[in-house]
Amino acid sequence: MLIKRPEDIRPSEITDEAVFRSRRTFLRTAAVAGVATAGLGLAATRGVRALATHPDVAAGEKIPNVVESAYKVDEALTPFESVTTYNNFYEFGTDKGDPVARSGKFEPRPWSVKVSGECEKPGEVDLDALLAPHQLEERIYRLRCVEAWSMVVPWVAVPLGPLLARFAPTSKAKYVAFKTVYRPDQMPGQRSGFIDWPYVEGLRIDEATHPLTVLAVGVYGQVLPNQNGAPLRLVVPWKYGFKSIKSIVSIEFTEKEPPTTWNIQGPSEYGFYANVNPEVDHPRWSQSRERRIGELFRRETLMFNGYADEVASLYAGMDLAKHY
Repeated sequence: MLIKRPEDIRPSEITDEAVFRSRRTFLRTAAVAGVATAGLGLAATRGVRALATHPDVAAGEKIPNVVESAYKVDEALTPFESVTTYNNFYEFGTDKGDPVARSGKFEPRPWSVKVSGECEKPGEVDLDALLAPHQLEERIYRLRCVEAWSMVVPWVAVPLGPLLARFAPTSKAKYVAFKTVYRPDQMPGQRSGFIDWPYVEGLRIDEATHPLTVLAVGVYGQVLPNQNGAPLRLVVPWKYGFKSIKSIVSIEFTEKEPPTTWNIQGPSEYGFYANVNPEVDHPRWSQSRERRIGELFRRETLMFNGYADEVASLYAGMDLAKHY
């Protein structure tokens, strides 16, 4: 299957960030359902509880009471307009402009995620309950997709590790599998047959529980827009963008490596791990350099997307040219 490379965007077409948002905001949970995380404090944020439980909560509403996180990068943010209009979300179409143009009928509330598999306490996560008891923090990630373009996105995000701990995964839980909602009546891209829907993705459990792995519920301090994966999406900042599964409805602990959509579609091009490795070219293009949206020239691609100090130990002893 041919994946279209993005068309170049001229810097003049990128609206300045200050026009849209003056503050970079993120959410980070201190604990989920009583499962504490070392070094983090518990906090009940009344404003978030009210926002999350409001029946008419919608994209565009601000998430209040945000404090700063230690996890951020000292780089200029990609403008809000680009983050919310230039997207890969194949459930709405293959063009980068399809998600914003075709996602208006998608209904992201109410929402729950089923958690099952190799765990002692299977159950569900209600999105309102997930947001209610947590503390908000700022967190900035550099994201890159396999098509040699990149963004710096201010996600509002819930760390995945404490959420998974709530369900007590057993010793057989070696991997975590994710599945996107299947609603072809609201997601016109799912009415095409170029992907075996619903979209599926997976991580090794140590990847899934790493502190940098999060479920994003917002962007630029506001509720996540439909085109960006509402109401929650996976963000793994040291991996290529196709690991960013959106509109998640199922999380399953598995003993064996789960299937992933792009590995099913193109096994010779998309491996399970999807780590950013500039020394390994995609079969149809080089990955040694990337172009940040809003910049004229390409820059060197960094190993693990610049997060080598944090995550390289996860892959000690692995051949990252083979396990791509």
